[in-house]
Formats: sequence, structure tokens, C-alpha cells
Amino acid sequence: MIRWLLLLFLTAAVLASAVGVVVLRHESRQLFVALQEAETERDTARVEWSRLQLEQAWLGDAGRVERQARDDLDMESPEDVRILVTSP
Repeated sequence: MIRWLLLLFLTAAVLASAVGVVVLRHESRQLFVALQEAETERDTARVEWSRLQLEQAWLGDAGRVERQARDDLDMESPEDVRILVTSP
């Protein structure tokens, strides 16, 4: 009788352990998939950040701004006689 109880207890323990291993492996795989997705998202964000930095540098180029002001807005530098310099 005691042997049967011991056998039943050990069988239940082995089954519980097996189920635990399966659950942990499943969680591990889900976490790995989430990690891969996060790394892909990080790489995409890095590419976007680099693109935005290049765009910002291009948009802020003084020569480009001046050229666009002259062409699109018909602006031009004032003559020297029209420039006033003040001091505090």
C-alpha cells in the first residue's frame, strides 16, 4: 500500500515537473520572439533617427536657406547704406 502511494506520488511529481518544463520552454520561446521583435524595432528606429539627422542637417544648411530665401521669397541682402549698427 505504501509502495503504491509512493509510486503515485513520484509519478505525479514527474508529471508536474514535465508540465513545468513545457511551460517554461514555451515562455522562453515567447520571450525570444518578443526580443527579436524589439531588436527589429530598435534597428528600424536607428535607421529612422539617422535619416532624420541627415534631413535636419540638410534643412539647416545656411547656403540652402539663403538660396531658398532668394529664389522662393525674392529676398536679397540689404545694401551697406541701409544697415544700421547699434551698440548697447
